[in-house]
Amino acid sequence: MCKFAGTKIEECGQMSKVKRPRRIMVKIGNITFNEFPLLLAPMEDVSDPPFRAVCKDNGADLMYTEFISSEGLIRDAIKSRRKLDIFDYERPVGIQIFGGDEESLSLAAKIVEVTNPDLLDINFGCPVKKVALRGAGAGVLKDIDLMVRLTDAVVKSTNLPVTVKTRLGWDDNTRNIEEVAERLQDVGIKALAIHGRTRTQMYKGEADWSLIGKVKNNPRIHIPIFGNGDIDSPEKAVEYKNRYGVDGIMIGRAAIGYPWIFREIHHFMKTGQHHTPPTITERISVVRKHLKKSVEWKNPVVGINEMRRHYANYLKGLPNIKEYRNRLVTLKTEEEINAVLDEIAVKYEGYEIEKTPIELINYHEKCPV
Repeated sequence: MCKFAGTKIEECGQMSKVKRPRRIMVKIGNITFNEFPLLLAPMEDVSDPPFRAVCKDNGADLMYTEFISSEGLIRDAIKSRRKLDIFDYERPVGIQIFGGDEESLSLAAKIVEVTNPDLLDINFGCPVKKVALRGAGAGVLKDIDLMVRLTDAVVKSTNLPVTVKTRLGWDDNTRNIEEVAERLQDVGIKALAIHGRTRTQMYKGEADWSLIGKVKNNPRIHIPIFGNGDIDSPEKAVEYKNRYGVDGIMIGRAAIGYPWIFREIHHFMKTGQHHTPPTITERISVVRKHLKKSVEWKNPVVGINEMRRHYANYLKGLPNIKEYRNRLVTLKTEEEINAVLDEIAVKYEGYEIEKTPIELINYHEKCPV
């Protein structure tokens, strides 16, 4: 008997031949993604609201703030408090905190909850000495029992979904991410993002996703697992998605100066074809928006000064651009900068920048933490 009641046999035969792609939804608490999500990694001194705005425009599905010191929040430090700024157009957005003390992290989680993000993320992955060697960030990887206690304290102190970002382990002798994943899931985290290196590796060598795949394929694991590390092209994103079975990919360094990486990966996953590279008009438009948001959020002086480090990345590949770039980094008003951007738009109209591999810089070298 045909299993489709009331359907003609001929029609039933046709229906049975139709293979519809199975849509798998990824959920973090009440947040639902209908497609394979691409996450913007929390990067200190990078993932501020202006940068997040241009990444959101270009396809980032979930974003995080720069990491925030729990101690700084409790002391009401201006820099820490300012990092709590999130905007409705960014949603879903998470706020990331770090620390090595249960009480401080719990209090920080309560402060974060008042700002109403979509989730709260704990940083157990930052490899910077000033963080890790003080027993926070990746430093917690030395003591898994402490990591579990810290996470448990945060989960119990907030109604927000709690997620964690971490690394494979402290060093090659302590690649204990499989144990970490199970124990953190047991105390209530809703998702786990894993960078495929140890703390001692920093960003040297290649990210090892094999352990990330093992975590994902562990039958005990039911929370989303996001892979992170060295994703710099649509081809690699699709290859790693298929090979390791992760629920999503977190992208960090590849987005610096190239927020179009998100739309290019999404497009390649859907069509198998490459998205057209950003035109000069698109590049200039993103520079203008990044500048505008920077000035609005930070104030004209600070916003313009901090924007100077971004011009080289956005305009990379344009011949003889150094003259314009040198002018951009000396100008002091938004109007003057926009006038130079107008000149660049006219001079390079129609120019196609040759596609080159994205350079994954070690932004931690100049990390101000």
